[in-house]
Amino acid sequence: MQATERIYEYQDWITILFLSCFVLLVVAKILFPQRFEEFTSLLNSGKFIAFKGKENKAFHGFNILLLTLQAVSVSIFLFIIYRYFREGQTPDLVIFIRIFTAYFCFVLIKAGIEKIIGNIFEIDEKVDYYIFQKFSYRNFISIFLLFASLFLIYTFYPTALIIGIIGGSAIIANAIGLFIIYRRNQSAIGANWFYFILYLCALEIAPYIILYKLITN
Repeated sequence: MQATERIYEYQDWITILFLSCFVLLVVAKILFPQRFEEFTSLLNSGKFIAFKGKENKAFHGFNILLLTLQAVSVSIFLFIIYRYFREGQTPDLVIFIRIFTAYFCFVLIKAGIEKIIGNIFEIDEKVDYYIFQKFSYRNFISIFLLFASLFLIYTFYPTALIIGIIGGSAIIANAIGLFIIYRRNQSAIGANWFYFILYLCALEIAPYIILYKLITN
C-alpha cells in the first residue's frame, strides 16, 4: 500500500486559526480559572449555569472569549462543508472570511434583537439569563466542532458521511441544550406559552431557515 500525501492549499492560514482558538482557551483559563473549571463540567453539573447565569452578564469577558472561539470553530467547520460540496475560483481565505463575518454578525444581531425584545417587555434579566444559557451550551459544542475540524483537516479525509455525523451531532446537541433551557424555565414558559411559540418560530427557527436558503441559493 502506497501512502498518499494530503496537500491543502489553505493549511497555512487555517493552522493559525486553530492556534488562535487554543490561545483563546488558554487565555480564558488564565483570566477566569474558576469559570473555566465550572464551564468544563457543564455536561455533568448545572453549577456554571445556576450560579454564573444569575449574574446577568451574558456578555461577560469569559463569554466573549468563548463566543469568539465559537464563531471561528463553527466557521471552520462550515468552510470544510462548503469546500467539500462546492468548488470555485474564490480564494479559500476569502470564503472563510465571508462565512465568519456572516455567522458572527448573525449571532450578534440575533442576540441584539432578543435583548431589544426583553427591554420592550421589561424582562431584561430573564432574556440575559436565556442568552447566557444558549451561549454557554453552544460555546461548549463549538469546542467539539473545533477538534472535529482539526481531524478533518489533518487526519481524516472529509466525506459526506463523516460531515453528516459531525454536523448532525452538533445539531442534536444544540437541540438538547435548548430542551434543557426550556425545561429549566418551564414555569415562565407555561405562563406565556403563546408568546413563547411566537418567539420560537420567529427567532429560533425562521432565522436558520432564511440563512440556509441564502447559503444554498
